[in-house]
Amino acid sequence: MADRGASALSLPDDWPAHPDPILALNRMGSFDWDLDTGLMQMDARAHEVFDVRPDEYDDHPETLSKRVPPGEARRLDTAVSQALKDGSENYGAYFRVRRRDGSLRWTHTQGYIRRDDTGRPRRIIGIVRDATQELAESEARSDQAAQDEARRQQTSVVELTTAALAHARTVQDVIDVLKDTHGLTHLGATSLVMGLVEAGRIRLVAEGPSDSFVPGTRVTRIDEPYPMSEAVRTLAPCFIESPEEFAERYPILWPHITELNITSAAYLPLIVQAQPIGAMGLLYSDRHGFTPEERNILVALGSSIAQSLQRAMFYEQEMDLAQGLQQAMLPRTIPSVPGADIAVRYRAATIGGSLGRDIGGDWYDLIPLPGGRVGAVIGDVQGHDTHAAAVMGQLRIVLRAYAAEGHTPATVMARASVFLHELDTDRSATCLYAEADLSTGVLQVVRAGHIDPLVRQTDGSCRRVTVPGGLPLGLSAEFGRLDYPVGTVELDPGETLLLCTDGLVEQPGADLDDGMRTLTALVATGPDDVRDLADRLIDVAAERGGDDDVALLLLRRRGPDGPRSGRRLQWLVAPGDPAALAEARHTIRTAVGVWGAADRADEIELVADELITNALMHTEGSAIVTLRALTGSERRLRVEVEDSSSALPRRREAGESGVSGRGLLLVELLTDLWGVEARGGGKAVWCEFVVPDPE
Repeated sequence: MADRGASALSLPDDWPAHPDPILALNRMGSFDWDLDTGLMQMDARAHEVFDVRPDEYDDHPETLSKRVPPGEARRLDTAVSQALKDGSENYGAYFRVRRRDGSLRWTHTQGYIRRDDTGRPRRIIGIVRDATQELAESEARSDQAAQDEARRQQTSVVELTTAALAHARTVQDVIDVLKDTHGLTHLGATSLVMGLVEAGRIRLVAEGPSDSFVPGTRVTRIDEPYPMSEAVRTLAPCFIESPEEFAERYPILWPHITELNITSAAYLPLIVQAQPIGAMGLLYSDRHGFTPEERNILVALGSSIAQSLQRAMFYEQEMDLAQGLQQAMLPRTIPSVPGADIAVRYRAATIGGSLGRDIGGDWYDLIPLPGGRVGAVIGDVQGHDTHAAAVMGQLRIVLRAYAAEGHTPATVMARASVFLHELDTDRSATCLYAEADLSTGVLQVVRAGHIDPLVRQTDGSCRRVTVPGGLPLGLSAEFGRLDYPVGTVELDPGETLLLCTDGLVEQPGADLDDGMRTLTALVATGPDDVRDLADRLIDVAAERGGDDDVALLLLRRRGPDGPRSGRRLQWLVAPGDPAALAEARHTIRTAVGVWGAADRADEIELVADELITNALMHTEGSAIVTLRALTGSERRLRVEVEDSSSALPRRREAGESGVSGRGLLLVELLTDLWGVEARGGGKAVWCEFVVPDPE
């Protein structure tokens, strides 16, 4: 071995003139390794790092093998060899050194490679230092980083779950968020159960995965020995930190869940305003126990879920109330109409992907009218809330009442507008009212800001019927524009009238005319039966979705299979004109004879005379007399006497010597059918007689 002093190598120019103090201050040792001779000199501090005495080291690196374990030596040699081959100027490596007492400590070396002009490595100078404290601090930082990451992940469980629950509108939405696989992944659990408190019991509403249901736990009492029951009973979370604890505390439940390989569980009470509304259980198969931070996170998670459930419950209660109100306001049944096929449909809006969980003021109605006529109504009150439904119900009732009183369509619409204006509400309403005489097919249509009706013809084609209109109800009264023009539409047998609200027409990104054209084409290609056609239109609306309700009314005029008006006579009988009354009796007898009902001429004349006389005596006004021949399944003659009084006729006891009070008795005895109908500001008393068909 060469003499250490004689073989001392000169240090490079960039090396400090007196490195030992500087290195010592930084607790570092230095070495100088001559690659040509293979000798590596080390200073005293380097000897301390390797825990060798000066007399134990002979400047040959192999001498250090007793301090550097073989595995560490191979890893260090590999790092040095790679740096020498790839042209690197330096290298660095951590390795362990075995001390005299047998313990291991971490060491770090940094070597700087010096090469000649050809790039050949000639020497390595470098430093070594004790890295035990450094790695301990690094490990502590790593542990802290791992704890921070775990805490961040745990916090993200609450954040992700809360974000998902933000879109839940119903209790089922909340359940779906929690029980699906993605939700369980967020929660970090293997299995989940949730129950709601109902009438002193806990009803299981969710379990996931689907094969984790435990028989007998669908409904449990709060005092039963189950963890969810305990959480509800004590209002405190129940943490189970091992399978042994689970089996000991809940021996009834444990045998049923052993196949799930549960290692720990957390059962959280769902508390709102200091009252339990349910409980949720999270079962884990990859953890044992819960740190204080994890427990706090789970408690926060339970609070978030409880708030979402309460919000969903309130929402469902409000919607049930609103839907019940709307259903109560809509007609319970639609009356059958002789000579027509009717179909009505209503579909609630889709809000946020939830069907029928909002409510609007759309409505339809069908109103039987005097003289075999019928009124068809479609309307839409502004807004989507219970107030809109309440206004809709009131407006539907008064519009029906005005129509039943016999007012003209324009008057019905004007009075309804005044009513809505005086209702002290900020809502307006669009409406379309069609009064149909199915015996003639003539429709009188009034429109208040509503979309036009459609008519499907017998050949299957469909057209939009342009009807002049006025302002929406409420607004026309506010601005003093109560004149509603009346449009006339003729509906032939086999043709269908379609009335709908704009929820069936309006589409995102398209104007109203485009929507009407789309609807017209859809009706033209739809089925012939009005019920099937209505179903088809509602299905299309459901597929399209939208944030508006849809109300739909279809009226198809059938062929002449019911009573229809044939010949008709009408004249005015003024009060205080005996000649006019005599002329009326003569006209009735003559017409009845000409129309082939001479056999009942006496009865008809007597009843008509009684009705006309009553009108003249008790109303102090004129009487309008109408005689009609009705044809259909049986032939009838109809007598109507209309006056300006709204007072209804009433039956009186005439007494043995009385000369009046027998009028209604005669009407009942001699007619086949009779009745009274409101006519605007007055009434009409009518009666019908079945007569034989003429030869």
